[in-house]
Amino acid sequence: MKKNIRLVLLGELIVFFAGFAFLLVVSSGVEGLITSIAWYLDIPSLILIFIPLVFGLMVMGAWKDFVKSFSVGIKPFSLLELKNIIGAVDMAQKLAFCGAIFAIITSGIMILGNLSDYSKLGPNLAVCFLSGFYATMVEFFLLPLKLNAERKMNEEMDFEDE
Repeated sequence: MKKNIRLVLLGELIVFFAGFAFLLVVSSGVEGLITSIAWYLDIPSLILIFIPLVFGLMVMGAWKDFVKSFSVGIKPFSLLELKNIIGAVDMAQKLAFCGAIFAIITSGIMILGNLSDYSKLGPNLAVCFLSGFYATMVEFFLLPLKLNAERKMNEEMDFEDE
């Protein structure tokens, strides 16, 4: 059975947001849902994760292969292209992790610099954890891309053997 990777990613997105919304409603109630969602938004942390990811892929010349990963199984690719796509997605995973570690360390330094003010400790720790949360979510969406490309490459290799 052929699976369209774009539908898989859309399904993941729907399941993630439905589950996330359910957990927020259970923990804070419907009236506290908007406030709870705001706790999970930190633009600087997102920037510190996505800038190394995007620009790292561009500098390494893997951006086009990464973009192609969203079309594996929809468009035909050669074995070499599939191998390059797998490498690009693998590199994206590593860059997202490095960006998250950078953001966590940066947040940790700011926390240590403000230890005299205990009222800022909780919000600063939350920002620190959000970087890890964002990196986990990026990985959550990159894993199916890599698996899909690896499966397609295995199919192509098996097809060539016959």
